[in-house]
Amino acid sequence: MRVILLSIALLFSITSVTSFAETYYVNSKKGNDKNSGTSSRKAWASVYHVNQQTFKPGDKILFKTGTAYSGALEPKGNGEPNNPIIIDSYGDGDKPQIHGQGWKPHTLLLHNVEYWEVNNLAITNYGKKTAPRRRGVIVSANNIGELHHIVLNNLTISHVNGVLQKKQGGGSGILVRSSGDKVPSRFIDLQILNSHIHHTERNGINFAGYANRKQWFPSLDVVIRGNVIEHVPGDGIVVVGTDGALIEGNLLRNFPDTLPKGDAAAGIWPWSADNTIIQYNEVSGHKAKWDGQGFDSDWNSIGTIIQHNYSHDNYGGFLLVCNNGKKYKQDINIGTIKTIIRGNVSINDGIRPYPTHAGVFSPTFHLTGPIEDTHIYDNMIIVPKKAEGVDNTLVELDNWGGPWPINSLFENNEIYFEDELQVKLKDIKDVFFKSNKLSKHIENLNPETNQVMQSKAFDLKELEALAQQKLNENKNYE
Repeated sequence: MRVILLSIALLFSITSVTSFAETYYVNSKKGNDKNSGTSSRKAWASVYHVNQQTFKPGDKILFKTGTAYSGALEPKGNGEPNNPIIIDSYGDGDKPQIHGQGWKPHTLLLHNVEYWEVNNLAITNYGKKTAPRRRGVIVSANNIGELHHIVLNNLTISHVNGVLQKKQGGGSGILVRSSGDKVPSRFIDLQILNSHIHHTERNGINFAGYANRKQWFPSLDVVIRGNVIEHVPGDGIVVVGTDGALIEGNLLRNFPDTLPKGDAAAGIWPWSADNTIIQYNEVSGHKAKWDGQGFDSDWNSIGTIIQHNYSHDNYGGFLLVCNNGKKYKQDINIGTIKTIIRGNVSINDGIRPYPTHAGVFSPTFHLTGPIEDTHIYDNMIIVPKKAEGVDNTLVELDNWGGPWPINSLFENNEIYFEDELQVKLKDIKDVFFKSNKLSKHIENLNPETNQVMQSKAFDLKELEALAQQKLNENKNYE
């Protein structure tokens, strides 16, 4: 009898919690904000009305396909574990469109909330004039502690006219921001999935978080997977203040050449982030005026792994590993340590057709400043003949305002080049080349300062097929 009563009580408890969850409908064409919103025939009409509500665990807010809305969506309330609040669409047709029109710095804001999943919306934030720090989506935690399970899935984020200059504030499709001097705040289980980000100025996806090692409070279980980012002039994906972020299966391409002279950007990279795994991504066509590499392991980051990616036709080269020596060993910056670069394919990177503010510069590999224990191995690098006047440097190691790179190892890489290449080490001696393969002839790469290497054999189609085979062998997920 006790077991039966306990089972009935438990069933009643579950039924009661579920019964409180509601599904709300929003339809700008046929809805009315005076309606209850609890059926498609009694739908609300505006995001303004959605913003007035505080939602409960298990609630759903569904926008009618083929409809459009003006203003910012700023939902309130918290879900629970295994019972999130869900925003989605209903009906057949195009994604519901929400146009911020530049009225606020965001079109969708998830601020100090948790257990939310947002799916299948089209978001823009195009104002009459460009504005710094304008975003499509902002996910924000401030003086709140730990926030769990935020999912952005299958969104289309486009036409966000921030400013192009990074120092003036930039802008992006998605910003994830953790802050607070009273209560350290961060995200646990934040996912950005299967979304299309295009025509957003300046960046695609970027983070702002705790970068100072004395206030280190990184977000955990961050996953950025399956997104397409294109027609974005600046940084593609940048994580900041995270530990163990996974960036995989994203496609980044067609970066327009519109950044100001000297403004730096790259495809995918961590900054003040530890144990980042960047894998199975493709980055091509980056045209930043400075840097412009497909991939980067940046300062104050430990244990970055960049593996099994495809990089091609990027103006600045395949890879940057760097740290700012002028700020080395300060609170914010302990160095860039133990970066691993393995199993990647680079084809025709380092093709910037004009000088930078520092002259002709686009090496395939650029290692600079106080970086330690960088291991670059088992990569395939294919360098077709470059246009006249384009930098033909394979590896450049130099000094960004402080200590030089320490203990850099290039090992077992396959390097195919059609014309001639240079390796520029300047005064650095703590770099090692071991068992690398040059052209189609197995040789040890043991270059001296500014040594010129001349290729003897080259078949681009054959090499591209070999590169694709290498990528297919490495790929172990769907």
